Amino acid sequence: QVQLVESGGGSVQAGGSLRLSCAASGYTISSASMGWFRQAPGKEREGVAAISTDAGSTYYADSVKGRFTISKDNIKNTLYLQMNSLKPEDTAMYYCAAAWVVRGTGLTPDEYMYWGQGTQVTVSS
Repeated sequence: QVQLVESGGGSVQAGGSLRLSCAASGYTISSASMGWFRQAPGKEREGVAAISTDAGSTYYADSVKGRFTISKDNIKNTLYLQMNSLKPEDTAMYYCAAAWVVRGTGLTPDEYMYWGQGTQVTVSS
């Protein structure tokens, strides 16, 4: 049974940093494409960052390029999202997700089969 458990969310001031983690079980993350998504109240879920199966390719939403970094540790079977220079508009529930096959950048939520429960990130000005 595939399970994804996020952690690392919290409240920070603008300009601060957080690192989100997503611990996977029931499969090895090296065999799947993975992504981070976020959803703010009243808004649709959007892709933030995605990483290919072999970690050779990473993709970012324009709004986070240069500030966020996605990575994964195959030994720990964990996905990460390092978030720097956080802005109030980054406030949202953040989810990790896994898919066996994605097309293009992998930033489309519909392509993902497995989801975590989410971790809240709140950035104050």
